[in-house]
Amino acid sequence: MRQARVGELSHWKGVAFANAARHGVFSALLARAGMTGPGPIFEGQMGFEKQLGVSLGNVSEEFAVPFARTTDGPASMILRTSIKFWPAEYHSQSAIEAALFLREQIGEGVEVKSMTIESHDASVDIIGSEPEKWKPETRETADHSLPYITAVALIDGEVTEKQFQPDRFKDPKIWKFLEKVKVERNAELSAMYPGAVANIVHVELADGRRLIKRVDYPMGHAKNPLKDSQVEEKFHALVDPTLGRDRASKIVEIAWKLDAAKDVDDLINACMIK
Repeated sequence: MRQARVGELSHWKGVAFANAARHGVFSALLARAGMTGPGPIFEGQMGFEKQLGVSLGNVSEEFAVPFARTTDGPASMILRTSIKFWPAEYHSQSAIEAALFLREQIGEGVEVKSMTIESHDASVDIIGSEPEKWKPETRETADHSLPYITAVALIDGEVTEKQFQPDRFKDPKIWKFLEKVKVERNAELSAMYPGAVANIVHVELADGRRLIKRVDYPMGHAKNPLKDSQVEEKFHALVDPTLGRDRASKIVEIAWKLDAAKDVDDLINACMIK
């Protein structure tokens, strides 16, 4: 359930997908060993369709997640896949980019009086509406807080693992600044979603200036893809502190040649913490 990603987020947010993958691998191992399972899963008397009130051929209004109708096949999805450049919830990516741009325009030593983030409905509902997002108590809440992520990008000039350490997201000065941050819905941006994942960031400065930056397609979006060098940059930023630059570089070297490898043993061995 998506309850793992609302309100004050728990540790489970970070392992939910890993747990699903674990179940998938375990199911595959059981099937390989000859264990059978119930069928038909989808259209059976007590299957997916009837339990959730949906027919795959005729989506019921009761079903909250409609099935996509595509004509070009699932393989083309890889060309429409987006990558997060910054280690924060995806809907915040364009807000981060906008905040970093505005920081360059503001200059050093200028006080920010207030910040307003215009965003689309999905972003506001998921990471920009609950009171916990203005006073994050956990790392998981901090990286799912549109006001915190955007504000700390403007203040620190970066969004890395450092911004998601307790001494940073619980900093009283940060919480005080967050009192000046507002999140507003923008109907135009909502209409563009999910084709665009847009945010508009406004800042009002003590010297009287009002600056604004809009980003529709953040770095890493399918319509604004990262260069290979930028993917490596993100990888090194996250992995070097744990494994060191040399080992991280070796992993990158192996990964770029994975399509020609006979197995994944070298990659697994290179990633293991010994």
